[in-house]
Amino acid sequence: MADTAGTDAVRRHDPAVRGFASDNHAGIHPEVLAALTLANGGHQIAYGGDEYTAHLQDIFAGHFGERATAYPVFNGSGANVVALQALLPRWGAVIAAESAHINVDECGAPEKLAGIKIHTVATPDGKLTPELIDRQAYGWGDEHRAQPSAVSVTQSTESGTVYTADELRAICEHAHERDMLVHVDGARLANAAASLGVPLRAITTDVGVDVLSFGGTKNGLLLGECVVVLDPEAVRDIRYLRKMSLQLASKMRFVSVQFEALLGGDLWLRSAAHANAMAERLAAAVAGIDGVRLVRPVQANAVFAILPREVTERLQKRYRFYLWDERTGEVRWMCAFDTTPDDVDNFAEAIADEMSRV
Repeated sequence: MADTAGTDAVRRHDPAVRGFASDNHAGIHPEVLAALTLANGGHQIAYGGDEYTAHLQDIFAGHFGERATAYPVFNGSGANVVALQALLPRWGAVIAAESAHINVDECGAPEKLAGIKIHTVATPDGKLTPELIDRQAYGWGDEHRAQPSAVSVTQSTESGTVYTADELRAICEHAHERDMLVHVDGARLANAAASLGVPLRAITTDVGVDVLSFGGTKNGLLLGECVVVLDPEAVRDIRYLRKMSLQLASKMRFVSVQFEALLGGDLWLRSAAHANAMAERLAAAVAGIDGVRLVRPVQANAVFAILPREVTERLQKRYRFYLWDERTGEVRWMCAFDTTPDDVDNFAEAIADEMSRV
């Protein structure tokens, strides 16, 4: 039994066990954990009136421009629901990739909680283009159709691909020309920026994005994301929407101080770049294994491959990861800020071992 250090809590997992299912499976980055301890003790004003949340605005302004305002929330789905509500009228719809998290992985939260219609577009690589957007960008003035009022892109995408600044600028210009606003689901925005070698604002503020859901959990935070308003004229009533959507933290200082640790220095970049590098290492390690087929470019911290079904089933008993497409046998392997070279090499050896038994 682990040392309980005078408490009744007992460690109920083996910290040496690693997997490749999700970067959400990783723990808290030590620097973030230290910041949480620093913010503890004494009393601070609740619901965002604390010193840490006030200072956070300067940090986000430094990364995203002086007009940027950050609204901490609990989780990514909540950030997306709040951000989209702030962009859309009651009769509005958002255009998104068919594979987008807001369409596939949020249990209908945008539709059920916010009443938002999602117009989806099939994409070959998870990325929208102006031409793909136009497949759903029509019907303005038709009272029978939910009005296309915003475009939502995911960076990096659910397929592990990354939008370049030029691609995002083209989308923003195209959307704005049609009086639509642009939202970025940036659960892995840090990984995208690290992959491209650019500042965070280069793929958000500078290309014309109006509102951002900025992710922290997948990059080492305990919990917490931020809705970042980049164009104040584009949104309305976001403070009330955050409360109404059950996303207003009472002890907000403990969400805000995590983002201070992440963004106050270069922790966001170090962690994301490391996760990306481990994905590249994994892809290189399995590329030479006979029978393993990499099916998507490795542009962030995800690796997609096709394995024989029996190999996947045996391998999942040794390591956790997702079967991404049951029809094709495609799997997804995610790397995190705490994935080590040994983790990658041991996993690759396990893949080679299972493939040798086919």
